[in-house]
Amino acid sequence: MSNDTDTAEALFALVAQGKQGVLATVKRDGRPQLSNIIYRWDVESKTASVSITADRAKSKNAIRDPRVSLHVSAPDFWSYAVIEGLAVVTPVAADPHDEVSDALVELYRDISGQEHPDWEEYREAMVAERRQILTVRADHIYGMTRLPKPSGT
Repeated sequence: MSNDTDTAEALFALVAQGKQGVLATVKRDGRPQLSNIIYRWDVESKTASVSITADRAKSKNAIRDPRVSLHVSAPDFWSYAVIEGLAVVTPVAADPHDEVSDALVELYRDISGQEHPDWEEYREAMVAERRQILTVRADHIYGMTRLPKPSGT
């Protein structure tokens, strides 16, 4: 599929409509490491943000090699978009009230669309789990959008 302006806009719209995707990072041996994730999409900056755990493969891989891809499928499965870019990873949440914990609270609110029943407990869990945020700006997008069938067929 050509990556003309109309196509890119349709692909970005698909990413904006979703919250679930597959994040691909690069393992030491060069093969992809894939993780199902929930993300927040910022339309203006064309960035996806994900809460990750510092001790897991996606965090270690993204810090070592920041080239990542995010694959998002439409409900019809045949339409999809892939954004590629360089990951930026925050420090690990070290205190329930540090900047990273504050950002994780905002990420939770934006993704879930609701308030957590116990923010203090949530913040403490973010520190205990060694959470951080991975953000990737779409430097390139590709994919396929299923064209609607012509009327009368």
